[in-house]
Amino acid sequence: MQPEIEIGPLTLQTFGLCFALGFIAAGLILSRRFTELGKPPDWAYEMVFAALIGGIVGARLDFLIENWSEVSDDVLGNLFSGSGLVWFGGAVGGAVAVVAWAAWRGLRGWIIADIAAVPLALGYAIGRIGCQLSGDGDYGQPWDGPWAMAYPEGTVATDVPVHPTPIYETLVMGLVAYSLWRLRDRVTSGMLFATYLVLAGLERFLIEFIRRNEDVALGLTQAQLISVAMVLAGGIWITVRASRGEYWRPGPERSAAARASA
Repeated sequence: MQPEIEIGPLTLQTFGLCFALGFIAAGLILSRRFTELGKPPDWAYEMVFAALIGGIVGARLDFLIENWSEVSDDVLGNLFSGSGLVWFGGAVGGAVAVVAWAAWRGLRGWIIADIAAVPLALGYAIGRIGCQLSGDGDYGQPWDGPWAMAYPEGTVATDVPVHPTPIYETLVMGLVAYSLWRLRDRVTSGMLFATYLVLAGLERFLIEFIRRNEDVALGLTQAQLISVAMVLAGGIWITVRASRGEYWRPGPERSAAARASA
């Protein structure tokens, strides 16, 4: 655990470094994928920039909405303050910005969703490394198991051994990213993103049972309710397409893609 790294007079936050690394990794993956699809690789960095700006705006607006009673006296000050970002708002804002960018670039249909699936999973995995290093409170419930750990120097410190859930999430979502990358040329349009919805939603739904978030409805946390919606949306989508024989690409094309990506 290392919340900060000091380099001479500079103090760098490890969460911020991992946040940046996640976007860089997403850009590299996107550049490779755009090249494979015969599109300009520079589009990758346009897409990442759109996601970054939209995500920050969305996260900030969501924070203001959720905390209106506390920020209404100084909306502009809180809008441009250095704290207050909400993940869900960031996800929505980033998605809206990327869709707008894709429309500007003439990318239609589900291609942009499929292209985003792997970077989303990989970026999440890298982001959780930042949570682990900074000890920002995203760790789990108290536990006395063999790999339980405390975060006494974390930004949200605890001396009580807990589940190191950021490590779990990094490992699982890293595997999800790898699996989706292997599938990228094997499934039909939209199915890669649908598969991402199911796997990412299932991962977050299960991990919440050992995290510290409070229940909001039906004995589930807000993240679990969002995860249920993700799994249902992706699962129904896959089921309908698979029932028509439209999940996998045709045999010869699928085999060629498998050989190329092996």
